[in-house]
Amino acid sequence: MNLNNIRLIFVREMRDQLRDRRTLFLIAVLPLLLYPLLGMSFFQLSQFLRHHAAKVVVVGGEELAGHTWLPPLMEGGQFSSTLFGNAEEQASLELISSTDANPAGHEGNAEQTTLESAEQALSRGEVQVVLYFPSGFGDRLVEVRESLIQRVEGSTESAEDAELLKPQMLFNSANEKSRIAQLRVERVLRNWRTAVMQTNLRDSHVPLNAAQPFELQPQDVAQEHQRHAAVWSKILPFILFVWALTGAFYPAVDLCAGEKERGTLETLLVSPAQRREIVWGKLLTIMSFSVMTALLNLGSMGLTANFVLAQFRDLGAFGGQGVLSLPPFSAIVWLPIALIPISALFSALCLACAAFARSTKEGQYYLMPLLLVIMPLMMLPLSPGVELNLGNSLIPVTGVVLLLRSVIEGQYWEALKFIVPVVGVTFACCLLAIRWAEEQFNSESVLFRESERLDLGRWLVHLVRDRTDTPTFAQGVLCVAVILVIQFFVKLAMSTAAVHGIDYAFFRQAIFISQVVCIAFPTMILALLFTRSPWKTLLLDRLPTWQMLVAAALLAVFIRPLGMEFATAIQHLYPPSAEMLTQMETMSKAIDIVPNWWSLMLLMAVLPAVCEEIAFRGFVLSGLRHIGHKWWAIGLSAIAFGVVHPILQQQIAAAAVGVALGYLAIQTGNLLPCMLFHAIYNGLGISVGKLAEETGETAVQSQFGWLLGGSEITIFQPWVLLVSVLGTALVLWWLHRLPYQHTKEEQLHEAREQQYAGA
Repeated sequence: MNLNNIRLIFVREMRDQLRDRRTLFLIAVLPLLLYPLLGMSFFQLSQFLRHHAAKVVVVGGEELAGHTWLPPLMEGGQFSSTLFGNAEEQASLELISSTDANPAGHEGNAEQTTLESAEQALSRGEVQVVLYFPSGFGDRLVEVRESLIQRVEGSTESAEDAELLKPQMLFNSANEKSRIAQLRVERVLRNWRTAVMQTNLRDSHVPLNAAQPFELQPQDVAQEHQRHAAVWSKILPFILFVWALTGAFYPAVDLCAGEKERGTLETLLVSPAQRREIVWGKLLTIMSFSVMTALLNLGSMGLTANFVLAQFRDLGAFGGQGVLSLPPFSAIVWLPIALIPISALFSALCLACAAFARSTKEGQYYLMPLLLVIMPLMMLPLSPGVELNLGNSLIPVTGVVLLLRSVIEGQYWEALKFIVPVVGVTFACCLLAIRWAEEQFNSESVLFRESERLDLGRWLVHLVRDRTDTPTFAQGVLCVAVILVIQFFVKLAMSTAAVHGIDYAFFRQAIFISQVVCIAFPTMILALLFTRSPWKTLLLDRLPTWQMLVAAALLAVFIRPLGMEFATAIQHLYPPSAEMLTQMETMSKAIDIVPNWWSLMLLMAVLPAVCEEIAFRGFVLSGLRHIGHKWWAIGLSAIAFGVVHPILQQQIAAAAVGVALGYLAIQTGNLLPCMLFHAIYNGLGISVGKLAEETGETAVQSQFGWLLGGSEITIFQPWVLLVSVLGTALVLWWLHRLPYQHTKEEQLHEAREQQYAGA
């Protein structure tokens, strides 16, 4: 690459963007005005945030009158101040007694003091809680008190405990204010019940410690700045990355789709600069605006927060009592450092999406799919219990957010242990995103897509009349989407049927439906509808050589230990939850129900090998190869193959095996070796498991255990993995030497690569 060309393109694009008033407003003016305006609005709206006292109607309060020994529940028309922690809590409840207030709002009506009229007032929203003491409640309190005194003095024989006293508390759960008032009144009654119990014990000469032998005194050892840092570590990375994505998206749309509309993109493409240099020049421009947008928003928010944080006093969600302090200095240092790779990733993604758009309006529609993909990755670290570990550090974006949380909270040693995987994954994602953007700019069919109206009739005619031998890229993606949708509804139906128990008939039916109905049948229908040559689409138009079949079988045998070791590592990185363990146990029990070994092989090895290979190495891979790069097609088909599996750990392991299967399918040009590989790979585990039951676990492990690559064999016999690696490499080398059949798109892609490299 010519760095001078990249610099010239970067300067050109920056100059054009700085001349755009809309871009300047979004990047510079909006961040400076947004947070001060939000702070001012907060002060203006704070007058509407006053806490209005909830109204509580007490029906039957006279039951408590005349008992001087009772601790007071109501004093001076309010609940007793001794039952609250502070005066503010007491003021939050306004007491309306049935003897001196009208809960229904009509003066002089005697029926309004009844429980029925109070319920009507509650349903109308005039009061929030109705507290009802039934008739005889006071007398029952006296009986309980006297019974306790007599038992302690020994003047009466012990009798069975009477039924508990049950005052009623009515509230409206559909009304938030009523729900909050109910919780407050319930807390008041618990405090009053404790006071009554203590009075009875004291008058009975029983130590209060007998009823309350200990009292819990929690003590927070975290310092104030640590609590505040814990809050900022969750808020700042999320806000910063959201604005980094927003700041990258709109300039990307203008630099690609906008230039298409203005007709200036062709001038840039015919310049001496290579396509890769054009991509890097635009990428640096988008990154600059992304970084500026995020930093300006962060700075404006920090200045405004200095004046607004006082309004958050005593809010428990902000880490304790008092005013939330400003972010720690470490956040000011580490946030800009983490912003660089994240901005590069977001900018490359936005650039690739914007290059695909026909117009600025269409490009703006792509923001929502990007948000739907990236937002869960940014919100996952906010979930309770999600912490920085090796498994989470390998998740794109999530690992960066968790690493930032650790350094902002001052946990530098914890962050240092995982900085390498986080940086490695982020760097790899950046390279892949940039490569995707380069692929978009290397394709004239993407850069010069014309806007057109959707005519459903012409589109349907086009699907049938202009069919090709193999499906298109969009049709390959459609096949995966159809399979996932069918799986979703079938899973719901089968989970309902599984409640009645699992037997062999149900297990056999479930496997058949999940493979044939969900995967193979829709794939065959799509192949017949969208392609002229279904046999070529499914890679079944010719027979493979015997050498290919032998190579597929050997590859399955050699790669099986590596696959099991990888699956074990996945379970260490992402331990299965209790629900997943239950599902695995259910599946294990279902397998034990199968009457013979051959039935199990057909259901668990042969049938999935046929159905899944027809779908993913047949239709899906044939469609994805139109992307013009075989490794992109292999990788995407492997991801699709992993997604259709039900458990996360199984999805990752299946995706890894899917890469080997995709390479086998492309190099051999036939689906039968893939089916053989798949059947042997699945069948090895079943065979060894059955042999273990018949001959004993120790004997089987010593003779056949290396096929599974179990942890015990791997630890005590490290040569197993060495043989597995060498055998896999040898078979892959032989497959690499086979003549490769390029698709038309792959030939065009290689020709463009050579042309741009020569330029």
